[in-house]
Amino acid sequence: FFLRDVLEVAPEILGMNIQISQNGRLQSYMITEVEAYRGEEDLACHASRGRTARTEIMYHKGGHVYMYLIYGMYWMLNIVTGEHNIPQAILIRGVKGCNGPGRVGRLLNLDKTYYGEDLVLSERIWIEENPSKNNILHTTSKRIGIDYAGEKWKNKPWRYVLTE
Repeated sequence: FFLRDVLEVAPEILGMNIQISQNGRLQSYMITEVEAYRGEEDLACHASRGRTARTEIMYHKGGHVYMYLIYGMYWMLNIVTGEHNIPQAILIRGVKGCNGPGRVGRLLNLDKTYYGEDLVLSERIWIEENPSKNNILHTTSKRIGIDYAGEKWKNKPWRYVLTE
């Protein structure tokens, strides 16, 4: 599932559940909003500055977690997609009942220890199909908060929002 292009995976992950197992408690959150970031050519993508210690996991094969901290207080949950050495990731912007990527990180109680976690093998975070996910509809729009990337990249319709 995760080894495909981010523009294929991003809309298909809507309606799936993020499973979090912490302190002996399992919680499930349906994904309702995501944004796609696609490679070094995408000036809004962290990989646009090349391979760094921060972006290293984005160069791994899809299915890993990419975490980063913004404003010194919000951990942002991203899911790496695509093949090895092709950096792409999906930012989880919303789950049912919680909008905003910083709020999602707080709700899920995420931190830097999740960086690099393998979503297929992990016992503390993974993605599951939602049994009630039938005929999921979504809208697309431009990504949020990336004016620095320039007109071409900020206007890509790579934000996907579940419609109910």
